[in-house]
Amino acid sequence: MRGIATKISGVAPLFLLFIAGAVSAFEDIEKLRIWPLPAEVNHGGRRMYLSEDFKLVTEGSKYEDPSAILKEGFDRMLAVVRLSHVVSGHRNSSGSDGSSLLQGLHVIISSSTDELEYGADESYRLVVASQGKPSYAQLEAKSVYGALHGLQTFSQLCHFNMKKKVIEVLMTPWNITDQPRFSYRGLLIDTSRHYLPLPVMKNVIDSMTYTKLNVLHWHIVDTQSFPLEIPSYPKLWNGAYSPTQRYTFEDAAEIVNYAGRRGIHVLAEIDVPGHALSWGKGYPSLWPSKNCQEPLDVSSDFTFKLIDGILSDFSKIFKFKFIHLGGDEVNTTCWSTTPRISKWLKKHRMTEADAYEYFVLRAQKIASSHGYEIINWEETFNNFGNKLNPKTVVHNWLGTGVVGRVTAAGLRCIMSNQDKWYLDHIDTPWQMFYANEPFEMIRDKKQQSLVLGGEVCMWGEHIDASDIEQTIWPRAAAAAERLWTPYTKLAENPDKVTTRLAHFRCLLNERGVAAAPLVGGGRVAPFEPGSCLAQ
Repeated sequence: MRGIATKISGVAPLFLLFIAGAVSAFEDIEKLRIWPLPAEVNHGGRRMYLSEDFKLVTEGSKYEDPSAILKEGFDRMLAVVRLSHVVSGHRNSSGSDGSSLLQGLHVIISSSTDELEYGADESYRLVVASQGKPSYAQLEAKSVYGALHGLQTFSQLCHFNMKKKVIEVLMTPWNITDQPRFSYRGLLIDTSRHYLPLPVMKNVIDSMTYTKLNVLHWHIVDTQSFPLEIPSYPKLWNGAYSPTQRYTFEDAAEIVNYAGRRGIHVLAEIDVPGHALSWGKGYPSLWPSKNCQEPLDVSSDFTFKLIDGILSDFSKIFKFKFIHLGGDEVNTTCWSTTPRISKWLKKHRMTEADAYEYFVLRAQKIASSHGYEIINWEETFNNFGNKLNPKTVVHNWLGTGVVGRVTAAGLRCIMSNQDKWYLDHIDTPWQMFYANEPFEMIRDKKQQSLVLGGEVCMWGEHIDASDIEQTIWPRAAAAAERLWTPYTKLAENPDKVTTRLAHFRCLLNERGVAAAPLVGGGRVAPFEPGSCLAQ
């Protein structure tokens, strides 16, 4: 974080606004009510109020907000700060106790583009001074998406004062310099085991922004259902649970657009060759046989033609640079027990294991032809890692040590080890989510650079619209701080952040997110009457 002032145009002078008496927030970290914890924070001890007509000002910014991404983000920020309360608001230059008013937020963005690029600069600097009439908080960022992160942080500095019926900012002046530790900070949702209605998916996306997660991994289809319309192969969604439990192609585009305007990439997954029984409901020839329906038929060119059609359609709406091709839990028995496929294997001098490798590598080539870089589950690496496309990202989920082995082999990696970061494991408490370290046992800087980040996984066998939020939150927030905050600022003992996380969990509830209590694992109920701060 040192030297960031030289990277962001016009940031350095903001330090002049910071008063000499400010204290380091890390001297008493639990006084902070910010989650995830920023890289550098300084604050004072004064109080300010937001003006009744608190406004967004962009004078001097290179970003002209052609798509209203910043304006909408600002409006959302004010909405969650007001929490539907009736705000009286101050109009005068100072409050009744002599405190100053904040007239608005001055946002300066140095990039003119709003293209959502993976790995783009997400840093920001936020300054709330305690002087100046009229007074404006100042937010500077390289990109509009860094600015959106800054807005999220600013929202957590604001509180509704119940007695005065105004919005106040305590502990001013604030000077916050921040950027993410990892570029990939993901959450997986699974719409194949249970259908998730579009409003539910949008609510999940909104809640992701509060913790600065930036990748929604959409596990769209699986053995049980194929709910998405594929224009090139319209019978595929015959594998949906019902005619209403489907997503149109336009629905998928809407989810991508909705997430993108909030700085969140959508990673689409088709899991091949296993986990694909539902594909054959519309195209039975994809099954090895009527009685042996999974994995997809490796011997048929139609299988790969269909995959090509799916990825061609995907490339029109899923603009994230990565595509997830699965590749896990492949039971190849159907290939050897189906006479025509067994004959094909012998003709090509392949074992079942060879055919598994052949399928994965051929699917990778198809994805590459559509401009995607590929993510595969770790079994592909465990079985034939040296054959994978060198740009493959290996997605760990099974066990420990995989991240080290993958990066030692020169491949990139994402961590989602199931014992710590699987949200459907409801017995796993938030402390384990917080303590899970992607760099564990990895000291080599080159290997560390190959760890893109991590992802918490909300597998859907026991999850639907009724319980998804309380199963995700607040445990996903614990992992989000691990992925955002500098390692040196993270608590060695997760219990040290209990008060701050409990406050954030209450904040999620106030914002309409059904986050479960901290005590216990996931999806627990409050133990007895009491404050949400103590649950």
